[in-house]
Amino acid sequence: MNQPSPAIVAQNAMRPLPRWALALLCLAYTLAGYLGRDPWRGEDMTAFGYMRELALARTSWSAPLLAGLPPETDGLLPYWLGAWAIQLFDGWLPAEMAARLPFMALLALTLAATWYAVLHLARSPGAQPVAFAFGGEAEPRAYARTMADAGLLALIACLGLMQYSHETTSYLTQLACSTLVFSAGALLPARRGWGTAAAAFGLVGLVLSGAPAIAVLLGLGSAWLVWQAQPWTRRQRALGAAILTGLTLLAALLAWTLDLWRWRIVAWHDIKDWQSLGRLLLWFTWPAWPLALWTCWRWRQQIASRQWHRHLWLPLWFTLVALAATFSTLPSDRALLLALPALAALAAFALPTLRRGLSALIDWFTLLFFSIGAIAVWVVWLAVQTGVPAKPAANVARLAPGFVPEFSSFAFTVALAATLAWGALVRWRTGRHRTALWKSLVLPAAGATLGWLLVMTLWLPLLDYGRSFAPQVAGVRAALGPQPGCVIGRSLSRAQVAALAYHGGLRVAQPAQGAQCDWLVVDAAARPRALDAASAQRWEPVASVARPTDRSDRVLVLRRVVVPPPPDAD
Repeated sequence: MNQPSPAIVAQNAMRPLPRWALALLCLAYTLAGYLGRDPWRGEDMTAFGYMRELALARTSWSAPLLAGLPPETDGLLPYWLGAWAIQLFDGWLPAEMAARLPFMALLALTLAATWYAVLHLARSPGAQPVAFAFGGEAEPRAYARTMADAGLLALIACLGLMQYSHETTSYLTQLACSTLVFSAGALLPARRGWGTAAAAFGLVGLVLSGAPAIAVLLGLGSAWLVWQAQPWTRRQRALGAAILTGLTLLAALLAWTLDLWRWRIVAWHDIKDWQSLGRLLLWFTWPAWPLALWTCWRWRQQIASRQWHRHLWLPLWFTLVALAATFSTLPSDRALLLALPALAALAAFALPTLRRGLSALIDWFTLLFFSIGAIAVWVVWLAVQTGVPAKPAANVARLAPGFVPEFSSFAFTVALAATLAWGALVRWRTGRHRTALWKSLVLPAAGATLGWLLVMTLWLPLLDYGRSFAPQVAGVRAALGPQPGCVIGRSLSRAQVAALAYHGGLRVAQPAQGAQCDWLVVDAAARPRALDAASAQRWEPVASVARPTDRSDRVLVLRRVVVPPPPDAD
């Protein structure tokens, strides 16, 4: 029995979002955070270190090493992409900028695949709004396009997408590839060619990015929902499901051949861990999760029916798989990243059922939140540049000692233009423009882009100073002298080794490699276990170099003690 659709949409609500505005929003969101910065501490620096080693032909492409250390993740595809880009643009772009180009394309691909997935899901018979007795309901093509715009806006608005989608790591590769599989589940069996290509690239990409189990679960679930798709014939549905099933089995075989299957399940015992995970779910997926819950409530009869409405169950399945990975693997926030496109799709289907009061509440909360945030960014930037107001300037000087601010006319112009555009959008939204279906998501998406753009322009030098290894490595390089030769790194993280090699131009060796170097660099926190009593007598401390924004983060520079030869017996 067909359940009545809860979506009631008039034709005048199908006001198209200008293509130039949507394209400019996506461009600003994609570029901000990739341009003008050093590789940052953690996964970003580590991944770049392996990419650089591969590009310089210093290690094997099938088993890359960084100063003798293998990667902590199994997926090699991100390292290959960055290394190929470095080689391709050698002499044209700095290595760190060239390595980011494929990941900028992956983020753009994620946005585009989400738009097309929601477009085709909105064309499903079960997703259509109620037909009016005397006409005037939304036309199906215009309705699908409007819903696709809303889904894309919901994805951009998600707070958790900001940082991790702008890092050159395997998690962005997994996000793009899982979104391709998501779009394949929506395209098949209608668009067999595009759906097959999206599924093939997505499933293989997930396997090569270190997520074979996710690939199998998403592929098989999508195949089942394609088999249930309406109103296609039994033959068309069987062919689409067979394509997805076959590609999923081939991806599983590829993972087995490359020995990529790993058991990564972790147990959660501490209540504080669960509380932290709950807070992560609340802010990371905001504002998509409340709208997704509203969708599940208003469309509950369609979800509970036996017709397996694909516009609801496909994003629900992708969300459930990502949530299962979030609760059972580490790091949890990176696993939760995979749920954002599906949550955005669910959020879009809340709009045809949204009440006017709830829509106004979302608008006012978004307006206040992002406007106050933008003012705070500008006030801190002004304090850093001029010393006024004095209190924010003193706080920055205390948190980032030694930072010397510089005025960038380009960053200032971009930030000012973005702020003026936000003001114009707020004026438009508070005017007499209440019919557009996507109106409740345009402010969250634009506000998230504004905040990210302001931070990545006005605050970028300060963030670079605090999150880059460059200032600390400069101190290490000064302690080593002009020609230090090779350096032994002991108890250093992969990110620290990569930073010493890139920022310091040092050749770092591990103690197990038996290198005879005159210098030793040790993480200060690990010194007692890194140097035993015998080896401590062979090294003398030269310097202790702290990271400017965290004095507890120190590395020790030691020099080999030169023992004079014993005197002759005669």
